[in-house]
Amino acid sequence: MRKNIIIGFCTAGAIALTMSGCGAQPKPLYTYGNYSENYYHSKKNISPESALELQKSIEFAIENTENTRSGRVAPGMYANLGYIYLKGGETDKAIESFTKEKSIYPESAHFMDRMIKKIEVAQGENK
Repeated sequence: MRKNIIIGFCTAGAIALTMSGCGAQPKPLYTYGNYSENYYHSKKNISPESALELQKSIEFAIENTENTRSGRVAPGMYANLGYIYLKGGETDKAIESFTKEKSIYPESAHFMDRMIKKIEVAQGENK
């Protein structure tokens, strides 16, 4: 009898422990928004429209980061946005995006500094 009670408690405890793990969803690390889908689309169908759609999806994800569970923009999103700005001739916005990427993700500082330096050199040659 006592053995059956112990087995019953162990079984109930195991079921409760298993079920408690199912309820909690882990918090996502980063916010992507529709970035992944739009990035794929822009590479599959290269056009000014798909590039603009990608730009808008990145800007939207960045603007709405505070309203997400993670509260963080994914690594590389500011850098990608900066590159899009650079290709569009918006060098000030590109530098701003590269600087933001560098401040949030310091491991990107070397690359972002090189990109900023290239822009500054190109602007010096055009003056």
